[in-house]
Amino acid sequence: MPKLGMEPIRRAALVEATIHEIGAHGTLDVTVGAIAKRAGMSSALAHHYFGGKEQIFLAAMRHTLTLYGAEVRRALATAQTPLERAEAIVGASFTSSNFRPDVIAAWLNFYVLAQTVPQAKRLLTIYQARLRSNLIHALRPLIGSNTSEVASRIAALIDGVYLRQSLVKAVPDPRQATHQVLSYLDLELERSAR
Repeated sequence: MPKLGMEPIRRAALVEATIHEIGAHGTLDVTVGAIAKRAGMSSALAHHYFGGKEQIFLAAMRHTLTLYGAEVRRALATAQTPLERAEAIVGASFTSSNFRPDVIAAWLNFYVLAQTVPQAKRLLTIYQARLRSNLIHALRPLIGSNTSEVASRIAALIDGVYLRQSLVKAVPDPRQATHQVLSYLDLELERSAR
């Protein structure tokens, strides 16, 4: 079995520290020094591994999206019906590993980063396209011709729940967040059944 070197361990620690620092400050206005200190290493080492703050932010964004993608795949693996697929996608958006204060702050700040950094915009565009595509695939048998619009609205509701949660200081409630979005889906299913 190959020996795991220190570089991947340190990179992972820096990525986690970045997410925690963004969460603690609620902004991208954090220093590499603060990130490195939280990770237990020098800022020179952080610069060595990533090159700069923007690259650390992008690595944190990729990490967050990778964890989210794994949650979606795990949830979809047990879904049997189109409705269960839609519920699984929504539920994966609000798991306790995704819907926690530091990750919520990181997500919102990644949206800000995407307005000025092309690589961040590309990552966010990929995430949005995959979310929408997964929702369309799940909803098409249930809703029919209006599927694309409903999928877009559900994706927007997920983003909206994250935004609202970032503005309150209450502990995130994944079940309540999932319920809010699925309640809208129920309304759309009732409308399409008429």
